[in-house]
Amino acid sequence: MPAEITRHRFTVEEYHKMAEAGVFSEDDRVELIKGEVVEMTPIGWRHARCVSNLNMLLARFAGDRYVVSVRNPITVDEHAEPQPDLALLRELPTGQLPGPEEIVLVVEVSDTTFPCDKNVMLPIYARAGIPEAWIVDLQGNLVEVHADPRPNGYARMSLYDREDGQLRSEAIQDLGLPVDQILG
Repeated sequence: MPAEITRHRFTVEEYHKMAEAGVFSEDDRVELIKGEVVEMTPIGWRHARCVSNLNMLLARFAGDRYVVSVRNPITVDEHAEPQPDLALLRELPTGQLPGPEEIVLVVEVSDTTFPCDKNVMLPIYARAGIPEAWIVDLQGNLVEVHADPRPNGYARMSLYDREDGQLRSEAIQDLGLPVDQILG
């Protein structure tokens, strides 16, 4: 007869206490996903270049209207504190990490992590009510734009490749970026 295993799902508060107690070093690349502390995938050159390109493009667009957050944690619910590659924020909250109410857009750049970004991260962002999420698929040379969050996922998805020219955000009316520059 198989033994039952009961897992403890950590809360964001417990996760922070572990960090304060020195359980994780500053060099540990971990995030809290669905109550579990998971290691983040190492960042390759294509991924790093794409994040830098997107940071530059989004910063130009954002101006004084938005804040571009690069690889910083966000709190999406009691059991999740992911670190998306980029997040576009309405404002920086004081004394806490940004939550869904401050976040307009999250971007995950996928070189080797596409299945996880699509099947794990995207549903987390949708359940949190984040208006839009992009997955930049470097292997497929595509950008997926997901909009209209629902409890079971995003209701709409648009796919962009290099031939499409300009990516158009659904959540941010005047945001359009050249797909070629996003993909590098």
